[in-house]
Amino acid sequence: MSEFPPDLLRLGTIVTYLRHELGRAERALAAAEATAAAAAAARSRPRPDAPAWVIEQGIGDGRPPVSVHAGDCWDRGRRWRPLSAEEARRALSEGVMACTHCRPDTALGVID
Repeated sequence: MSEFPPDLLRLGTIVTYLRHELGRAERALAAAEATAAAAAAARSRPRPDAPAWVIEQGIGDGRPPVSVHAGDCWDRGRRWRPLSAEEARRALSEGVMACTHCRPDTALGVID
């Protein structure tokens, strides 16, 4: 005994439905392959170099500077922007705190 109905009309309906579902599955597979290819391409691109110096910015009106860090410091927080060495020296001399972990004041020669 077959698992499909014997009449032509119902068999045609099943085949039409299965073709539709196959098309949906093929489109989903193509989308997943494209996503995987894009992710692989993104992983293979070189990461941009970290800036040499960054300033961590606070929260609130005007986002006041909180501290100066080396660009690769692990403690720089999420709100930061890159600085040149001269800008970092100026910020340190104006009283912005130096990170106690990466010690940019020592590296830049700005010691009180």
